[in-house]
Amino acid sequence: MTDRLNQLKKLYQTDPNDSFLTYGIALEYAKTDDIEEAIQWLDKTLSLNADDCYSYFQKGKMLCELGEDQQAIQILQTGITTADRLGEAKASSELRELLASIEDA
Repeated sequence: MTDRLNQLKKLYQTDPNDSFLTYGIALEYAKTDDIEEAIQWLDKTLSLNADDCYSYFQKGKMLCELGEDQQAIQILQTGITTADRLGEAKASSELRELLASIEDA
């Protein structure tokens, strides 16, 4: 486990409702190629903050890396709906671009 991951987990123990921390932990796990663990932390992030558009993006990307294209498509579509509802044009565009790359593959 990296020093940064250890630091984030210590912070998480003091505030388990901080979706920014859970997102950071997910990304740190992804850096260590523990994609399944990273996805679990993204799920925690989305349970704390269902409006976190970039968690949808990261989860979709990771599911695609695992060969779970149908699940990736579903999560990206949810992310697009969320981003559009929130008026997050940049996030929506990035989610749509990733979705198109999966569908075109």
